[in-house]
Amino acid sequence: MSIAARLGEARARIAAAAERSGRTADAVRLVLVTKTVAPERVLEAVREGQTDLGENKVQEGHKKAEALAGEPVRWSMIGHLQSNKVRHVLEFASEVQSLDRLSLAVALEKRLETLGQGLDVLVQVNTSGEASKYGLAPDQVPAFLKELTAFSTLRPKGFMTLARFTPDEAEVRRCFRVLRSVRDRALEDAPQGAALAELSMGMSGDYETAIEEGATIVRIGQAIFGPRPLPDSYYWPGTPTAGSPG
Repeated sequence: MSIAARLGEARARIAAAAERSGRTADAVRLVLVTKTVAPERVLEAVREGQTDLGENKVQEGHKKAEALAGEPVRWSMIGHLQSNKVRHVLEFASEVQSLDRLSLAVALEKRLETLGQGLDVLVQVNTSGEASKYGLAPDQVPAFLKELTAFSTLRPKGFMTLARFTPDEAEVRRCFRVLRSVRDRALEDAPQGAALAELSMGMSGDYETAIEEGATIVRIGQAIFGPRPLPDSYYWPGTPTAGSPG
């Protein structure tokens, strides 16, 4: 099946899942995960109207953004971001979905002030409780959001999570519901209030479930491009080497 056909199928499934959750297809943003995918294959998706692209590795994202310079695309950093790579990520990404600690906020703010720019960010939450995963514990989020008010260049838009990688759909749904409850509480109590509407959750194996549970952003790669040459544990900490969570 071609990239165009797989993309069309994913869009149809997104629309159907959105309808099941009482929403329209345009309520869910598809971020196409391009990790390990050659720029010319990504370009096939761009030619089909896919403008939101996501990368996990800063160096890979930087090179790919250079290769696709001039195309109408928007890059999101969706992987763990080291503070010493902030300068490089801001050279191509207009959104960071993996803000998970105050030191990273400090590093981003310092660089953004130099650039005279702002940045959309999502707060990463560890909803599975796995020690191997990045992200704040759900009960740490309210205090973190209060701390973020000190950073004028950061625009918190919501939250991101990775559900537990398991065939147990009930557990996957539980992870998504935890993030939704974090978001719902933040909408009521956080200083940022209504700005925190986004829920980035769901990947190739579980994005329909995520949409049913309220996702507004899904991150899909292998369902469009096929299996990756490297094990998922290379990209996501705590992921089994077999299987396909992304």
